[in-house]
Amino acid sequence: MRRPLADASRRSLAGASRRRPLALVAALAALLAAALLLTGCGGRATTHHKPGTSHEEATGSAGTLLSARDEGGHRLRELPAAQAPAVRVETRPDTEGGWNIHLTVERFRFTPDSTGGAALPGRGHARLLVDGREAGRLYGAWGYVPAGTRTLTVRLHADDHTAWAVAGAPVQATVRLDAAATPPATPPPPPAPKPAPTPTGRAVDITVSGSTVAPPPSRIELKKGERLTLRVTSDRADTLHVHGYDRELPLSPGTPATLTVTVDRTGLFEVETHGSGLLLTQLVVR
Repeated sequence: MRRPLADASRRSLAGASRRRPLALVAALAALLAAALLLTGCGGRATTHHKPGTSHEEATGSAGTLLSARDEGGHRLRELPAAQAPAVRVETRPDTEGGWNIHLTVERFRFTPDSTGGAALPGRGHARLLVDGREAGRLYGAWGYVPAGTRTLTVRLHADDHTAWAVAGAPVQATVRLDAAATPPATPPPPPAPKPAPTPTGRAVDITVSGSTVAPPPSRIELKKGERLTLRVTSDRADTLHVHGYDRELPLSPGTPATLTVTVDRTGLFEVETHGSGLLLTQLVVR
């Protein structure tokens, strides 16, 4: 009767011996799994906050968390100006209405894969405020705003949704889209300055060669008060004379000479050369 009990005891001890390695393996596997969870499976460490902890209280420690909040209730995260990001906005009218917007950022990059994590310097996303109300986010440089928008503000936020700030003010850029929708018209060129008023007048060219006058002497019809300019070129030294007006003009060989006279007397007046006695033209003033 004792032998069966001994056999059962030996079987029980053998089963226990076989279960110990299995339990040990399971314990080691559990420890390995816990280690992998703590290290993020070899990837980047998680920055997501604990349940029940606000975004603003996440593990990021960049800058100084202020008590002030923006319109959307996000707390401001202060950075020195030299370290803070910056943003500029360009707008282009879309052919189907609205505006395409392009952001240029400095000391900043968009990190959509870590949104909701810790506030790390130079990382995050942008929020769009249309006419003072939050209308969406941007996780890249390009975006779109529908027609009817008047004012667009682009504000930079950290991954934990706090708003980056400098000197207590959010880092942002604001544009007026009603003005940006239509490129400003090119202003018309300033009107050309008007020339100073001059009396109406006419000019006559005369050439004297020997005893020949070109064009042949004729009458020039003028109105009282009109200006007449005589341009005379002679092949010899002489003197031009306008009778009735007592105006004279020395003539040098081959050099054009100019005489301008305002005819303020009515009548018939001859223009001739003194030396050669040639009639150059006649002035008829009415």
